Amino acid sequence: MYDFAAEPGNNELTVNEGEIITITNPDVGGGWLEGRNIKGERGLVPTDYVEVGSGNDPWSAWSASKSGNWESSEGWGAQPEGAGAQRSTNTPNNWDTAFGHPQAYQGPATGDDDDWDEDWDGPKSSSYFKDSESADAGGSQRGNSRASSSSMKIPLNKFPGFAKPGTEQYLLAKQLAKPKEKIPIIVGDYGPMWVYPTSTFDCVVADPRKGSKMYGLKSYIEYQLTPTNTNRSVNHRYKHFDWLYERLLVKFGSAIPIPSLPDKQVTGRFEEEFIKMRMERLQAWMTRMCRHPVISESEVFQQFLNFRDEKEWKTGKRKAEKDELAGVMIFSTMEPEAPDLDLVEIEQKCEAVGKFTKAMDDGVKELLTVGQEHWKRCTGPLPKEYQKIGKALQSLATVFSSSGYQGETDLNDAITEAGKTYEEIASLVAEQPKKDLHFLMECNHEYKGFLGCFPDIIGTHKGAIEKVKESDKLVATSKITPQDKQNMVKRVSTMSYALQAEMNHFHSNRIYDYNSVIRLYLEQQVQFYETIAEKLRQALSRFPVM
Repeated sequence: MYDFAAEPGNNELTVNEGEIITITNPDVGGGWLEGRNIKGERGLVPTDYVEVGSGNDPWSAWSASKSGNWESSEGWGAQPEGAGAQRSTNTPNNWDTAFGHPQAYQGPATGDDDDWDEDWDGPKSSSYFKDSESADAGGSQRGNSRASSSSMKIPLNKFPGFAKPGTEQYLLAKQLAKPKEKIPIIVGDYGPMWVYPTSTFDCVVADPRKGSKMYGLKSYIEYQLTPTNTNRSVNHRYKHFDWLYERLLVKFGSAIPIPSLPDKQVTGRFEEEFIKMRMERLQAWMTRMCRHPVISESEVFQQFLNFRDEKEWKTGKRKAEKDELAGVMIFSTMEPEAPDLDLVEIEQKCEAVGKFTKAMDDGVKELLTVGQEHWKRCTGPLPKEYQKIGKALQSLATVFSSSGYQGETDLNDAITEAGKTYEEIASLVAEQPKKDLHFLMECNHEYKGFLGCFPDIIGTHKGAIEKVKESDKLVATSKITPQDKQNMVKRVSTMSYALQAEMNHFHSNRIYDYNSVIRLYLEQQVQFYETIAEKLRQALSRFPVM
């Protein structure tokens, strides 16, 4: 889609706009993929520079599997837009690249933005980084999307807890260890729900400051984070947020949609508008995390906000990277305070979640598309139309003034002022989207990322249900014992309670968020039109009454 010049020594491939390349490895991570041009040359290309020809809908695997075999989408097989894909600009629904917004992102960052600072982080001790270092200069093996539409799988063998494929590791474990961490699930007025902490907190992201390393050769932006429950600040760079995102995705992604971070950028990373937008989106992301009763109370999240020095940060970081209660094993920490469900009810609950989230995904994308078109009209042709009216009226007044007829001065002045009023209205129209549509689009953008996580989550549950359905056959062939089958049913019931608890959290947040953001939009629209009406009244009052 754009020209990209490879940097020597980074295993990159130079591509030109309009050039067709073959993707040889989409699983590189960190905002990169590996491709081959028609000359047979291979190398890395930023994901945002490539428009993928097909297979970009995270729901395609879900839709294709509804009446067939779910094993193909078990676990993390078909990565979603919000939690398992690299961002691509080939969708019209992308807020990041839409509307000609001055704060819109422009693509993935170069290694400078993502290189791990060895002074801060120390040597990489986890196999998590092993295969990604050469491809990403020490960057993370990230599987997120930044509101993406292309599919990017996470290599599961990179992470502790993903040693076995699919849900078998959890369903068929002979004995689940008694984890120190427990995630209770209770039944409330609206069904299963997470247990919310007695006191909640938010985290203020502020005071972005430019820092440097390597004697000033590399620069970065550092943000101050202040949890409202401690009022003690810590500082983090974007790459640290990225690390936290990866750990949360790996640990909780089978059960909880982890919204993606704002994307990285090649140019303009230190421009004020970009820093402002990134900080706004990091703030929204942190607020989402603080709002979730499981995520906010997790050890890795608390450590991210409350470490006291570099040594404590490193220790917590290494511990999180070695956490084995990740992937499907997160369900082993969950304890529903409710009777086991039967398989029919489990399947019905899963289908209901899939149906709703797919429909909402369609609705959110439609609103994003409509909003994008409206933004473009408000910042492009619509103000120009008002300007044309204004200039035409002022030209008419100039012509009238040339007549030399003294009795029309008041009329000519009024027409001139009316023309100026229309030029003022043009400016109001162009600026209005930043006051109302911006927030509506940001909310939809966040939910697009959330909803893109659900095909994977549903796939994991469907895969577990299919395994339980096969259990009678496995018992008959002595591959598992009747007790094993009983354990499988109990464990898939736990998974179902977790899904229902997450959906109750999702729905309560959805109702609050959309009530707030649409109210704000309408209030600002009312104020906008009242301002225009008042300007028109003032212009009208200048005309003489005949």
